Amino acid sequence: MRALALGALAVATIAAAAPAQQAVDSTRSTQVDGRLRMEIGLIRSLFASVHAPQADSFVVGNHDVPAGTARPGTVAVARGNLEVHGRIAGDAIALHGDVIVHPGGAVGRNAIAIDGRVRTLGGVVEGDVRSIRGVTGGLLARAGGTGAPQEPVTTWAAIKIVVGWFAVLFAIGIGVLLFAEKNLDEVVGALELQFAKSFWTGVLAQLAILPVLAVALVGLALSIIGILLIPFAVVAYVVALAGLVTLGFIAVARFTGRAFSKSGPSTRAVSLRSLFVGLLIYVGLWMLAAAFIWSPIAGSMLRAVALAGSWVALTFGLGATILTRAGTKREGERARRAESADDLSWQTPTPVSGVVAARRPVATVKPS
Repeated sequence: MRALALGALAVATIAAAAPAQQAVDSTRSTQVDGRLRMEIGLIRSLFASVHAPQADSFVVGNHDVPAGTARPGTVAVARGNLEVHGRIAGDAIALHGDVIVHPGGAVGRNAIAIDGRVRTLGGVVEGDVRSIRGVTGGLLARAGGTGAPQEPVTTWAAIKIVVGWFAVLFAIGIGVLLFAEKNLDEVVGALELQFAKSFWTGVLAQLAILPVLAVALVGLALSIIGILLIPFAVVAYVVALAGLVTLGFIAVARFTGRAFSKSGPSTRAVSLRSLFVGLLIYVGLWMLAAAFIWSPIAGSMLRAVALAGSWVALTFGLGATILTRAGTKREGERARRAESADDLSWQTPTPVSGVVAARRPVATVKPS
């Protein structure tokens, strides 16, 4: 009877221990949250040499391999230290923790600590010892978005960015006025004379940016030399497009500033003042959006208005730049020359080879 009682007690103990063990395993598996699964997945994909197991095989928290025991395969721990007093036949991996190999402990393959370090306190590691730091806080955070949330941009930081862009654009405008004023004048003239045409030309140019580049690359790919020139062609195309857009935007800013400011005869000082006022108008939209960045609704609406205004300006500028071939098509200059020639057409020319100069006809009144 005593033996039967002891047997019944043992069966009851085992039956009670099984659900407890299942509860522990269930708790352990639920502790592997989404962020930890993402990190483990990135480690498996980015660091193939680590040979990390699946996320469900990780033990969350501190884990100890007791002395006198042997664990087959890999033992992986997350958010805790892996204490090795016995023997691990495979790898010993710790994520956000240390791998500590105590005296008498042994690791049959590699000991790897990710965002931690490996400490061999008299134990033996038969493979490599690797400590990888700053991975989940840097590379893994950028790749999987699992890092600490970034602080939102403050109002003052956004305002400083806008002021910096204004300074850069104004400096570029000064350079254009100094070294390419005639080109700028022609683009502004196209905006004055062909306003609507400039807009639709800019829209068509934006739609044709990628197709034109694709046709050019296909044409270069037809020859061996052309294939070698493809990288240079892409860079040249991007640089040329950026130059056209910049020249066009500077012209639109000057055109807008002249319309909103009281300007006298066209001089370089007047052009500089008009450019400053025009840039202030367009960048001011972004400044207003930056001032309300703290408000999700108002900030989003103001950013949409600023983006629309900038797109319209860039479209007009790009179209006018294309119509004037970056300001090299001197339509305005030819018109001024023609007008000047018409004013001087009745001046007495110098006789050539004995030809008598023509005189301007004068109305005469016959005596009655």
